[in-house]
Amino acid sequence: MRLDKFLSKATELSRSDAKKVLHRGEISVNDEIIKDGGRHVDEINDEIEWAGEPLTVATGNRYILLYKPEGFECTLRPKEYPIVTELIDVPEWNSLRIAGRLDVDTTGALILSDDGGFLHRVTSPKHHVAKIYELTLADPMTDEQQATAIKEIAKGILLEGEYEKTRPAELSFSDETHATLVLTEGKYHQVKRMMAYFGNKVVELHRASIGTITLDGLEKGECRFLSDKEIEQF
Repeated sequence: MRLDKFLSKATELSRSDAKKVLHRGEISVNDEIIKDGGRHVDEINDEIEWAGEPLTVATGNRYILLYKPEGFECTLRPKEYPIVTELIDVPEWNSLRIAGRLDVDTTGALILSDDGGFLHRVTSPKHHVAKIYELTLADPMTDEQQATAIKEIAKGILLEGEYEKTRPAELSFSDETHATLVLTEGKYHQVKRMMAYFGNKVVELHRASIGTITLDGLEKGECRFLSDKEIEQF
């Protein structure tokens, strides 16, 4: 399949918009930036990403929630660690893609599917899907520091290497080192970079929910299929 055709099927982009995204160098195939829309790709075996997020076209319309444990990579090809799809016992697991990756040391909710349009709706900032993260900080934050962080994050902050501020987000603290952050976007290492903006470091990170979908009833490493109601919210 041509890469530009794949992009139009896997996202909500028109063919002309797909060409613009390619021209900006936002699309990679197997970790290589590709700007040629005529490049032929294997939609099952090639790892195709848009700004770091994996893309796929619908082949079986499977929708799975996984409780990701530590020590697993969100990728199609193992590098230093095993990959999360090894935890999912379904046929043709290699056609599944992930809606919003988590770092190796991060736990929590992962949605996987072979429906590219669905995955795009889950991850695209314009759909305002809330993701709730629970984090533990290396250094205690005083009441004044907490108030400053809450206020600035609510307005949006400019992370290092970015050209636009983060979307307004909701930060709250349960004590000096434990906080909850609600995001509607997913920049690279965003939670960790946001805390680094305030001179702190995240030592534990857990994604508790995606939209209304929580991990209730699941243990680490377990998964289940999403219900029709859960799928329809996106």
